[in-house]
Amino acid sequence: MEGSVSSRLVKVFAGVAIAFTATVLMHVRDPSDVLLDSGYGYPELWRKTGLAGAPARAAACILAGAVLLAAGWLYRLLFAPLELLRSPDEVGYVAEDGRSRARAANEVRRRRKTGELPPVYPNGWYRILDSHMLERGDVKSVTVLGEQVAVFRGQDGKAYVLDAYCPHLGANLAVGGRVMGNCIECPFHGWQFRGEDGKCVRIPYAEKVPEFAKVRCWPSCEINEQILVWFHCDGEEPGWMVPEQKEITNEEWVYRGRTEHFINAHIEEIPENAADIAHLAHLHTPGIVSGVDLRYTNSKTWEFIRHDWKVEWNPEPEPNKHCSQMLVKHALTVFGRHWPLLDVNVVARQVGPGVVFLLFNHNFLGRGVILHCVTPVEPLLQCVSHTIFYQSNIPPLVPKFILRAECIQFERDVMIWNNKKYVSKPLLVKEDSAIQKHRRWYSQFYSENSPRLRFQHDTLDF
Repeated sequence: MEGSVSSRLVKVFAGVAIAFTATVLMHVRDPSDVLLDSGYGYPELWRKTGLAGAPARAAACILAGAVLLAAGWLYRLLFAPLELLRSPDEVGYVAEDGRSRARAANEVRRRRKTGELPPVYPNGWYRILDSHMLERGDVKSVTVLGEQVAVFRGQDGKAYVLDAYCPHLGANLAVGGRVMGNCIECPFHGWQFRGEDGKCVRIPYAEKVPEFAKVRCWPSCEINEQILVWFHCDGEEPGWMVPEQKEITNEEWVYRGRTEHFINAHIEEIPENAADIAHLAHLHTPGIVSGVDLRYTNSKTWEFIRHDWKVEWNPEPEPNKHCSQMLVKHALTVFGRHWPLLDVNVVARQVGPGVVFLLFNHNFLGRGVILHCVTPVEPLLQCVSHTIFYQSNIPPLVPKFILRAECIQFERDVMIWNNKKYVSKPLLVKEDSAIQKHRRWYSQFYSENSPRLRFQHDTLDF
């Protein structure tokens, strides 16, 4: 329904622009008429070449183009979802001395000490795609937890996740593979693998399919307009599920945009921010107008605006010991004056190691949620997405502003994460007690066999 409304709005804007252009063309007089009326006459060359009205038509075309551009910009501002997809080296690095961002990022990754790391892949649910990215019959290649997987939607409308490499001769099923019913067909020799269990059901040139011919099938679910996979280092079945946000399912809350960042850090460092209460007052107090580059956020130019935070973090008891909650109270001060209308209370509920629900409830701005998802791509590379769903009767500009503000504050953290070292035994003061509490809570997602990073370059001894 949301898509149909958007398409109607596009048609309305286009119709207005075309009607405006037609009106202009009808009322613009040919320059030759103007010149003849004035007694000067129109240049003979223009009449002979048939270009007597060219200047007027050119001006009308330029005007029409400007109107269309303005209409498109206005539509994107007011109605289109906000989508900010950052590349791995776009945010969080300082490029100096004429270096490119990519070069600066590579140098930081190569030289930075990693520290004594916990296991790199905790057990839990991880987002791999948003539902609208995978149409019926589509197949996508995704890297998750150091593995290549093929994600496809069968003709039954269900999403399936299989290991990407065919056991026959290693072709990537997601690169050129076709969806056949509820199976995926290998682009190399046509072997077909069933989505529900990964078993090979057809080899076009063989009389019989071996019983052992199959690829790994990842446990997956589709909820809250997202496709998630379950990982457990020992192959155990899911011990809990990601809860359903009913307002998303019944379309009371609609999609208003998403951001995506790639972070070079251990996965545990990202959710640990919820318990690091002290960093909020230092890193996130400067107003969002001061930007994300930490070299300039404390500039005196922007001191007139500031954010004030009150935060409390606690784990949840059984049977939800895999969940925790952070209660956030935000206040805005401009020129020393508190603006109560912009006070926002947020409940951030973390479910497992990779999914957080940021729930907004405001008397004036309405209700909604940002789904904050952390998915390991490689041991020290995390894909972090923020997807916002908001009340359908609230102007889209409101949730888009909230998402943009969240993005600015988050990118300040990215600059820290991309350049820091993991400290396994941090030097903490009494006021930092929640950090140790969070680490003890998070440790439940590791098992004895959880994979670890094997090679670390923390010294000059290679």
